[in-house]
Amino acid sequence: MKATISWWDLTGSGQTIDSLRAYLRDEGVEPWTEVHGMRLKFWISDRETNRWGAVMLWDSEADLTAPMPPNRATELIGHPPAVRMLSDVEALVEGIHSGGPAGRGLAFEGIGKSS
Repeated sequence: MKATISWWDLTGSGQTIDSLRAYLRDEGVEPWTEVHGMRLKFWISDRETNRWGAVMLWDSEADLTAPMPPNRATELIGHPPAVRMLSDVEALVEGIHSGGPAGRGLAFEGIGKSS
């Protein structure tokens, strides 16, 4: 397996963690559900450093040069990630948890719950 990690510095970009969170909720997640060879993608943020990013886990035989959904994050932020790296995955484990990752995370918190 392989992992890709991308980090953007949002300083001066006109985007915020909150605006990118809304983008994920409205349109950003769904296009990635049809990517062949991708096992998992999760988006990350760090308010203290004003960073936004993504981590993707790939099958070893995945073609990382194949067409992917448009990278709207780069378009919205206005520049490519400051850090982009590809690494081998040495081990993977899942702990005991309450369910799958779909619809989880701050971008979807409170969605579909009655108040």
